[in-house]
Amino acid sequence: MIERARFGATGHESSRVIFGAAALGSVSKADADRTLELLLEHGINHIDVAASYGDAELRIATWLKAHPDEFFVATKTGERTYRAAREQIRRSLDRLGVDRVDSIQLHNLVDVIEWETALSADGALEACIEAREEGLVRFIGVTGHGLSVARMHRRSLERFDFDSVLCPYNWVMMQDPRYAETFNELAAACKERDVALQTIKSLAFRPWDGRAHTAATWYEPLREQPEIDRAVSWVLANRQVFLLTTGDVDILPKLLDAAERAGDRPGDEKMAELGTAPLFM
Repeated sequence: MIERARFGATGHESSRVIFGAAALGSVSKADADRTLELLLEHGINHIDVAASYGDAELRIATWLKAHPDEFFVATKTGERTYRAAREQIRRSLDRLGVDRVDSIQLHNLVDVIEWETALSADGALEACIEAREEGLVRFIGVTGHGLSVARMHRRSLERFDFDSVLCPYNWVMMQDPRYAETFNELAAACKERDVALQTIKSLAFRPWDGRAHTAATWYEPLREQPEIDRAVSWVLANRQVFLLTTGDVDILPKLLDAAERAGDRPGDEKMAELGTAPLFM
């Protein structure tokens, strides 16, 4: 079973590996149900989904009905205005077949103009706060991609007391001093404020760069078990972070297996042997 840790100030004991339900966006119900059994087998009790992930919310709805109170459920809104976000939050509840989710997250809030819109009067954050006051959500988070995301999350935490943040974290990204500095500053702020720190892109190998896609992810992932073992151990060796699974149900079993056996952090030489390339420049 994969170990659990306190998810920031929420107090929830979440599996340190969180299921990234983007993997369910275009899979069949049969594939989704097989994925559920795998999650239960490994003790995963936290799911991250979004309104924009295709049919993922609909696939999860059957899980939540069959296993009530089994999962901490977080969804996301990519809308930036109050009215649009309010509608999307309620639509997500309907698609998930629930009266309440544990967390609503502002999805990929990195662009400066969008950030100002979402966090100002009549912005999406107001809709999230309203949903919390009405008992539709319990917690509020913010997510993002790219090299500037850690810096933007710091700004977000200064503007509002978010319960969680989500951003990329892997060995090759942390070799970029620009990103490493801002990520470490964000991690320190999260520790001080008791904010849950979620990470993505643990298995990112390199951009597709015109090659035919052979996985459901928008980047080419690591595939072989020894490579996945190394990448997962590197992330989970940081005891502060949670790791979101990659967006491909066929790779998921290898990632979960690696997480159960995760050991000490591999050294730089071992990580360099993977040949990973940055996704963001």
